[in-house]
Amino acid sequence: MEIIQAKIAGFCFGVRNAVNVGFRVANECTGGFFALGPLIHNKQVNRSLSQKGMVIEEDISKIPDGSTVVVRAHGIGKEQHEILKKKCITVHDATCLYVQRIQELTEAKYNEGFQIVIVGNKRHPEVEGINGWCENSAIIIGSEEDAELLEYRDISACVVAQTTLIFEKWQKIIKILNKKFANVLKFDTICSATANRQAEAKKVSLEVDQMVVIGDRDSSNTQKLYELCCVNCPNTIQIEGYGELPPLNKTISKIGITAGASTPEWVIKEVIFKMEEMVNKQQNAEFDFKSAFEESLVTLRSGEIVTGSVIGYNNTEVFVDLKYKADGIISMEEFINDPDFDPEKDLVSGTELQVYILRVNDGEGNVLLSKKKVDAMKGIEKIQKAFEEKTPVEAVVREVVNGGVIAETSGLRVFIPASQISDRYVKNLEIFLKQKVRFIVTEVIPHKRRVVGSCRILIEEEKAKLAEVFWANIEIGKEFTGSVKSITDFGVFVDIGGVDGLIHVTELSWKKIKHPSQVMKVGDEVTVRILEFDREKNRISLGYKKSEDNPWYKIEEKYKVGEVVKGKVVRLVPFGAFVQLEEEVDGLVHISQISNMRLTKPDEVLEIGQEFEMKVMEVDSELKKISLSIKEVAPVDPVRAQDESVMVASGEDLNAQDAIPSQHSEEMTNTIGESLKDLKLEAE
Repeated sequence: MEIIQAKIAGFCFGVRNAVNVGFRVANECTGGFFALGPLIHNKQVNRSLSQKGMVIEEDISKIPDGSTVVVRAHGIGKEQHEILKKKCITVHDATCLYVQRIQELTEAKYNEGFQIVIVGNKRHPEVEGINGWCENSAIIIGSEEDAELLEYRDISACVVAQTTLIFEKWQKIIKILNKKFANVLKFDTICSATANRQAEAKKVSLEVDQMVVIGDRDSSNTQKLYELCCVNCPNTIQIEGYGELPPLNKTISKIGITAGASTPEWVIKEVIFKMEEMVNKQQNAEFDFKSAFEESLVTLRSGEIVTGSVIGYNNTEVFVDLKYKADGIISMEEFINDPDFDPEKDLVSGTELQVYILRVNDGEGNVLLSKKKVDAMKGIEKIQKAFEEKTPVEAVVREVVNGGVIAETSGLRVFIPASQISDRYVKNLEIFLKQKVRFIVTEVIPHKRRVVGSCRILIEEEKAKLAEVFWANIEIGKEFTGSVKSITDFGVFVDIGGVDGLIHVTELSWKKIKHPSQVMKVGDEVTVRILEFDREKNRISLGYKKSEDNPWYKIEEKYKVGEVVKGKVVRLVPFGAFVQLEEEVDGLVHISQISNMRLTKPDEVLEIGQEFEMKVMEVDSELKKISLSIKEVAPVDPVRAQDESVMVASGEDLNAQDAIPSQHSEEMTNTIGESLKDLKLEAE
């Protein structure tokens, strides 16, 4: 008889994490702790934790304030989290990372106005928890029949799946849901570990005469495995432990074994050992299941470098299959320092990694691994080669130290002096933190793991090449896109490709500015044009302001001779008044164009701030000159201006004769008459 064991069976990383959290809390809390429902769907594990002080409680209201609670792998709703917080409960959240992502996605899309649809078992704690992140408003679809019963809704729906759902079932239900809503946004949230486990079980079940599915009957993923195997192998049985194994049928030549994600490894081993005993007794077989299982395992030693494949990860650990009786664990910290690290791409199940064995048994049966140590070993070889061949190396700056920065590449620390981090003096080295830099290795001492690098050498070499190309193609009027490097009181220096040019303050804006920083800041990308250059002195003058931004650009089209325009007096001079027509555009009303009468000074009739309608007499865009006339529209009469001034000052109508005593009226009449006489004589 041949036994074929599915390669992927037993604890997934989410369940393993929950179990680890449970046992850690059990060791820390001498007074016991609570779990909101069974920590995982496995009676043996929950029983073991209960013996260590875990109390399973489904009702939050019955948990005393200030207690310690472990949130199970299936997760809970948002409202339950809030209740735990209000009760001042210490929470250890063991929610599976995949489930957490579904919860976050559900909440986000619900807040965007989507109708949430969950494909899964509505009585499963995972589904109940997810529903709690959309105020329990989700439509829960458990079968194709449920989907068909839905009436069409002219709304947008966001559809997510229970992590343990069978993929084929998901596909069928999605096809139906596409017809039930105006718009369907679907997210395949089936756990990759679950999908891989199901695929492996399907493959094995097609090859054997009988399948044995090991797992708790309350475990959803175990039930899904059982259903899937039954389709391919009708002679499929589900057991929770070796005690439920039926007598072996002598006619069966191949038996397949798989296990749910909540099934401990020791339970799987017990089943295999029991099958061996049964075979020996009933068939006197030579097949030794235990020996076959043990022989398939590799031997590991601390200090070795081996190759393993990723089987999963959580927030703190990455799990690696080493073909050993226990999985290997790498701290997630070894990965997250890389700014380009993306767990969904870099830690795909099956990805091979070379790892260094730190410890074969960490006390809990796991193998402690380090990828960083292997990278460092390879890194010193890479650095030595780069030093000998003078090839550039890329690294990420990790910290600022006295006199420079520390960058990291391939697990090695590289010191880059402050004078070598740039081709310019940099006062604040903090700007380089977490940034990628390229450098040339200037010193390496392998046995001391000492590496020194210089970015400046590369920068200067690259600038020299760019400058050579630049000077060979420079032309007056040619445009370049560059980066602002520094700002001074007199202008802005811009790097336009290995060469710096100066935009003088007068070339920054058509408006008057107090300082260049009003227009630009260091790091800005700007488009400039060459105004002048001196190759020998390595000087380049740049222009930035554009002709079309000049307020005097095509001024003749805006202010045509003969048209009447409106303006405000902004300055008075002996020969006339300057009037603002728009920002940065002033016109001149000559003193002779203010009134029909002779004026000595414009302020006899005008004040700053007054607004008038004027006629355009002449426009000269080159000289930036516009001549205007007030008198051509409504001449300002000195007497009228004086009368109006008096009226404004007194607030009375001087034309109302009955309001002025006769004596004063006569005196005023005489005064006005004499003034008019004098003006007439002056005019003649």
